[in-house]
Amino acid sequence: MNDAAPAPTPAPAPRKRARVRAPELIGKGGWINTGGKDLKLADFRGRTLILDFWTFCCINCLHVLDELRELEEKHRDTVVIIGVHSPKFVHEAEHAAVVDAVERYEVHHPVLDDPELATWKQYAVRAWPTLVVIDPEGYIVAQHAGEGHAHAIARLVEELEAEHEAKGTLRRGDGPYVAPEPVATDLRFPGKALLLPSGNLLVSDTTRHQLVELAPDGESVVRRIGSGERGFGPDAFSEPQGLALLPDGSVVVADTVNHALRRFDPATGGVETVAGTGRQWWQGSPTSGPALEVDLSSPWDVAWWQGKVWIAMAGVHQLWTWDPQTGTVAVSAGTTNEGLHDGPALEAWLAQPSGLAAAGDRLWIADSENSALRYVESADEGAGGYAVRTAVGTGLFDFGHRDGDAAQALLQHPLGVTALPDGSVAVCDTYNHALRRFDPATGQVSTLATDLREPSDALLVGEDIVVVESARHRLTRLRLPEEAVRVDAVAHRTQRAATEVAPGTLRLDVVFQAPAGQKLDTRYGPSTRLLVSSTPPELLVGGDGTGTDLFRELALNPEVTEGVLHVSAMAASCDDDPANEYPACHVHQQDWGVPVTVTADGATRLPLVLAGMDA
Repeated sequence: MNDAAPAPTPAPAPRKRARVRAPELIGKGGWINTGGKDLKLADFRGRTLILDFWTFCCINCLHVLDELRELEEKHRDTVVIIGVHSPKFVHEAEHAAVVDAVERYEVHHPVLDDPELATWKQYAVRAWPTLVVIDPEGYIVAQHAGEGHAHAIARLVEELEAEHEAKGTLRRGDGPYVAPEPVATDLRFPGKALLLPSGNLLVSDTTRHQLVELAPDGESVVRRIGSGERGFGPDAFSEPQGLALLPDGSVVVADTVNHALRRFDPATGGVETVAGTGRQWWQGSPTSGPALEVDLSSPWDVAWWQGKVWIAMAGVHQLWTWDPQTGTVAVSAGTTNEGLHDGPALEAWLAQPSGLAAAGDRLWIADSENSALRYVESADEGAGGYAVRTAVGTGLFDFGHRDGDAAQALLQHPLGVTALPDGSVAVCDTYNHALRRFDPATGQVSTLATDLREPSDALLVGEDIVVVESARHRLTRLRLPEEAVRVDAVAHRTQRAATEVAPGTLRLDVVFQAPAGQKLDTRYGPSTRLLVSSTPPELLVGGDGTGTDLFRELALNPEVTEGVLHVSAMAASCDDDPANEYPACHVHQQDWGVPVTVTADGATRLPLVLAGMDA
């Protein structure tokens, strides 16, 4: 930590609208959802344009897609949203995978596939997700990184609409979105699967917002549960994922985009909500209490372990538990900081956990953004009685397909884990299109099967393993091989241009300007938070840790020439209306991983835009 006295918080800059001409939209992958037409910025003149820089592995990006749905519908004749897909993983640079993701997440606007990050660089974007607002005359007027900005952007859109209607520069009409042709399949991007006591298979048919019960052959449809329309009610789900069988024979469903747990009774077909409010959890919200009164955040998988339902809370990089006996939920592992850090469960860092499997005294975790296989076990260290350990994986930026000793092995964004009878673990290595195996007895990683298409879950059925091939819209039955498949090793590191910084002191500024009509509300203490760490930890010799100012003096280690700065920022702004005793408040938050190279002529200031514009 930096023990120097903090400088006074700078006064907010006066609000002004910058006149910066928007760069052209370019991407070698071409356009999706346009009926084959290539688009240019000039095609949007007269409309407010919102660029959404996203990548489909990123849970925060998926949250923003949901945040924008209402705005997109309300202002359909004056606003055009363009997704700029900017990949992190190698698999995400495949055009077919982007096309699949656009359908999977019901993206109803044009998407520019930018596999080489050309437009990302033109707009100086540093984080997923980032939203850029362009006015009807083609000028950038706002930039927002992270989640929670929909309210501010909606207000800005209304201001731009009124301003340009008065100027005569607003053009109303239909947008350029062209829906793809529907494809008839029994399943559409299924997520997880479960073997029912009857011998039938239950599958979360994610994109169709249903559960589907299949006969033991894994193909014949017995029944569908849910209307098939996105919703939150006794006959509706919203992108359901994980499934877990309870001792009483009912099934807990991770109803991911509804931020809730539902319970399905196979005997009656009934569905009820058992945890969550339907609202997304934000920093400062309760993290324990009556299950139906506490917000959740994108629960992706569930598992019954040690008398409770454990929840892979992908949206906040944590594991929570739901206790059916007491009807309560609580955080059980993770701090909400994104990364790979082992130790006492409540101090560990996770990164978008998306798969769980109970196996005796261990709960295995597919820690997706870390491309890691991890587990929870009982431990005396720390509060809570559990610890998080890593079996395979090194962190957010290293991934690939490499077998061998676990310390050197690599995965790529796994989404599922399955405990095998011999004590080993099968891993759905999703972005490698493979089924992998880790053997704790030998510490070795091997490949069981390849040429699967985005496998997201697997389950044992007799002597076979049934794999959910999500992007092939089917279940695939495999015989567990006695010998592992051999593959050529491939290693990757996330490719983003490193920021050159000067040795010594680096000034970190998180730029945040409260949206129009709002202000930082400090009546009950600081409304901002900044957390800084680094990989390797030795990169920083001062300035790491948590504070309440959105700026920090960082001291760089002269003996470390490159690394990654991890920055997490949060700001809460409230409506600025003195007459309103209970103003509505809005949380803005974002995590950055900024690769840096230390050079003599590098920058001495690192600005990161949370909301607003930086000169």
